[in-house]
Amino acid sequence: MGTSDLNAIQTKTKEILEESFAILEQYLQLETVSAQSKAIPETVAYISTVMEDFGGEVKVLDDLGGNPVVYGFFPAGEKGDASKTLLYYNHYDVQPAEPLEEWVTEPFSPAVYDGKLFARGVSDNKGDTIARLTALKVLQEAEGGLPCNVKFLIEGEEEIGSPNLTPYLEKYAELFEADACIWEFGGKDEQERISMVAGIKGMAYMELTAVGADIDMHSSVGAYVDNAAWRLVHALASMRNEQNEIIVEGFYDGITPPTELEEEVVKSLPFSGKAVQELYGLKRPLITNGLGQDPRYAMVFEPTMTICGMESGYTGEGAKTVLPKSAKVKLDCRLVPGQDPNHIFESVENHLKKHGFHDVSVKLINGQKAYRSDFSHPFISHVKNTAKEVYNRDVVLAPNSAGTGPMFDFGRVLKLPIVSTGVGWVGSKAHAPNESIRLKDYEEGIVYMAQMLKGFPAALEAEKLEL
Repeated sequence: MGTSDLNAIQTKTKEILEESFAILEQYLQLETVSAQSKAIPETVAYISTVMEDFGGEVKVLDDLGGNPVVYGFFPAGEKGDASKTLLYYNHYDVQPAEPLEEWVTEPFSPAVYDGKLFARGVSDNKGDTIARLTALKVLQEAEGGLPCNVKFLIEGEEEIGSPNLTPYLEKYAELFEADACIWEFGGKDEQERISMVAGIKGMAYMELTAVGADIDMHSSVGAYVDNAAWRLVHALASMRNEQNEIIVEGFYDGITPPTELEEEVVKSLPFSGKAVQELYGLKRPLITNGLGQDPRYAMVFEPTMTICGMESGYTGEGAKTVLPKSAKVKLDCRLVPGQDPNHIFESVENHLKKHGFHDVSVKLINGQKAYRSDFSHPFISHVKNTAKEVYNRDVVLAPNSAGTGPMFDFGRVLKLPIVSTGVGWVGSKAHAPNESIRLKDYEEGIVYMAQMLKGFPAALEAEKLEL
């Protein structure tokens, strides 16, 4: 693809950019918080109308429970290849905006300043959705039609773990059939490199509870009454040692070893411990420093067990000498391919019983399996090479993200390679107050999607390549 082709796409993008921003700003005004069941029907109606206005055929799927799944179909143009199809996965729901007092703008009143657009959901995931739809319009107007079929699956429960998505995928597998998929997120890192992933970690998110009495007690009785908080702390300490090893029997069962290609790719990923230290204001060294581990390998290929939050007794201002009646902890295990969240849950249950913690109960709140695409698939090379061409800078493409999403069932049901990329940046603050995207990144993301789509049919005909 020549420079003139890219220039035409860039020019057309600038022509319709203002219209695209207006559509995005209206989308962002909808307070689509799935955790609070807010604005779901209004948002489904809005994104359906936008896709229809852009020339798409829309179906709202709501027969299997949960928030509706929105399907969009855009046919290949007369000069396009109707035998090839690209699927986009996005979600229309967003995280709650709380804590509201930490926002410098109103979270659902989009505001632009310093070259950034601020609003809840702008980077996760409404900005990506509108950028992708705009890319279709760019090709329709600049090229006279699309180079292939394009489908959208836009769900409304991603931020609460996609509990109802799998039945829709299974029932409507033929509707969502495609050759490859672009996933929902991505952006630029701290050195302005384009960051992408071709897979995702899984999750077993659990809640552990210890109950020692019916009421809180005076702390003086700690001389002879067991403390539920200490009981839970001891239970947690029995599951991970000081070397960061998870010592729950069965936890590592079934792990699929990485391929040589995946290992080589991870060795080449950029990583700066100093930059991470500064970004988060870390007060202690990285765990991997003292263990002789490569943090890149650990991030991609190693499962984790993280205490996300603890609740017990009195945590208010000043002192209250209390022995808590109960204690509760949220435990997040990030999983790698081959691990099963239900098996992890059962392993934790068995571990507690085996070590005498029969009174500590466990509940599985959310479970998802990990997924990695075939890194030798030509689609993987195509998205990376097109990004280099459009952005004119280094591209970081990892075998999988350290985070989690419902990618496994897309691979299992639809059997297609998946790459996640988007219009975010290292300071986007997704899930946090003052979420944003940079306007320039949004424009570049539209150009990239259009250029990537343009070369998509030909790329699928390529031989499998080593990256």
